Amino acid sequence: MNRFPCLSLAHSLVVLRVGTAALFLAHAVVRIVNDTMPQFAIYMGGLGFPQPLLWVWAITLVEIVCGSLMIVGIKVRWMALGLFAIAAGGIVLIHAKLGWFVGEHGTGGSEYSVCLILCLLVIAAADAERPGSRQ
Repeated sequence: MNRFPCLSLAHSLVVLRVGTAALFLAHAVVRIVNDTMPQFAIYMGGLGFPQPLLWVWAITLVEIVCGSLMIVGIKVRWMALGLFAIAAGGIVLIHAKLGWFVGEHGTGGSEYSVCLILCLLVIAAADAERPGSRQ
């Protein structure tokens, strides 16, 4: 067990940063590729958002830009903040009313988004401690 998990803390934090950013990036890209932007806009319009398709594009672009820049390590804390806002907004607008659990015990709840937020907090804290971090 002395060699588990085989990565240093620094390398593990890079894996967390890149992996978390990739999850957000994939979410946005799949939304575009699968052409679900109009569906999401209808949902946002139902919540009372004016110009809902513009909001959906804004969310998608934040996920793409912040995810991409976080992957390469640029302005990591700011990118984490942007993605934090997306995840927190998702909880407020969508997931909270669906309960806590996402999978076998529920449908679409908040647990996954809370996990992403926790990852983003660790990523931002690690970046603040990283020597020579590009703010």
